[in-house]
Amino acid sequence: MATLHRPAPPHRPHLSYAPHIPRTPPFPRVTPARPHPAPRVPPDRTLARDLALPLGAVGAALLVTALMLTGQTARAPLAPAVFALLTVAVSVLARPVLMPAVVLVSWMFYDGFVVNQRAELAFQPQDRTGLLVLLLAGVAGAGCAAAVRAVRRHPAR
Repeated sequence: MATLHRPAPPHRPHLSYAPHIPRTPPFPRVTPARPHPAPRVPPDRTLARDLALPLGAVGAALLVTALMLTGQTARAPLAPAVFALLTVAVSVLARPVLMPAVVLVSWMFYDGFVVNQRAELAFQPQDRTGLLVLLLAGVAGAGCAAAVRAVRRHPAR
């Protein structure tokens, strides 16, 4: 029968007994580097600007749904004004390059569901008037946003 014994500790010669072992220099002290502050994101680079077009499309769809549920789609004088306000709000948030797309999406929902009511796009005089109103609303919103950004970049001295 075999008996297992506790292993013996490794033999470590003491430096005073073993002068032939070279002494290693201590490790140099390294101070941790101070982290650099996070790069400052300009105020015009936000998530809202990236998501403005999809959120505007969802807002237009919800607006059309609300108008259909209340029965206000047939020649409602309120509908163009509400769509113009939605277009202005989304154009303020969106990048200036996306302003034509914002206007086009808003006009497609307005023309297809409010003016024609059968999801058909047409280009009759009332459709062109709606497109012109929404285009002017988009230009106004994008212009206001550009003016605000210019003031933020170059504050008064």
